[in-house]
Amino acid sequence: MSAVHEPPVRPEYVAPQRAAPDPALVSTGSVDRLSWLNKPAILLALVILWELLARWVDNDLLLPGALQTARAFIDGIASGELIGYVTVSLAILVQGFLLGVAIAFLLTWLAVSNRFGRELIDTLTSMFNPLPAIALLPLALLWFGLGKGSLLMVLVHSVVWPLTLNASAGFRAVPETLRMAGRNYGLGGLRMVLQILVQAALPSILSGLKIGWAFAWRTLIAAELVFGSTSGQGGLGWYIFQNRNELLTDKVFAGLATVILIGLAIERCVFQTLERVTVRRWGMQR
Repeated sequence: MSAVHEPPVRPEYVAPQRAAPDPALVSTGSVDRLSWLNKPAILLALVILWELLARWVDNDLLLPGALQTARAFIDGIASGELIGYVTVSLAILVQGFLLGVAIAFLLTWLAVSNRFGRELIDTLTSMFNPLPAIALLPLALLWFGLGKGSLLMVLVHSVVWPLTLNASAGFRAVPETLRMAGRNYGLGGLRMVLQILVQAALPSILSGLKIGWAFAWRTLIAAELVFGSTSGQGGLGWYIFQNRNELLTDKVFAGLATVILIGLAIERCVFQTLERVTVRRWGMQR
């Protein structure tokens, strides 16, 4: 009885053999899953180093330890004192930041509308972007007095120019093919900016927002350190300054720790979330 021969099968129709997982890749994946522990480990190491250094200095007036600062921070939260100062600062910060963002986008729209607007914005950013916002505080006090207006002026200045610079650079980097596609659909002016340029330049815009937020936050704390309370209400900078005058160094460090924690929270909860749901999800950024 003759053997039955199977017809030949083309190589592309042969199911590939599943290779065994590479141990190196498996270990790399495990490391990636544990990467979220890196930042807490770094923070814990810094706290331990701080506590050891404070014990070595052995002078609470010069350098209180991490545990002493933590107790002052918890006491400030429990009594509501620290929360009240933080609320005042954040309320002013949000107002100044949003106003600065609105003005920055108007300037950016002017910059991308025509050549004269682009040259005008380039000149203004070259003039005012290197100018520290806190340097305008004496002028703000002269114009607006000891109140919220002075703080809003310096906050707007600290947000407008870095955001305008980043957004303008992002708009100029948009490929011409996208602009042509927008014009083919009848888009122009503000509609072109909102539907084509903003989405294509979103990584640069988010970078400008982060830089503007950081500048505004440190400008606000510095301004409150200079002239203290605003309309009878003190912010976080005033809390730090007042406790420094009373030689309560642990509360000074608690105020500084609050500034740092708020900065980390905004970076983590706001900007990283925006990046994750937009530019990373769209494949525009790794």
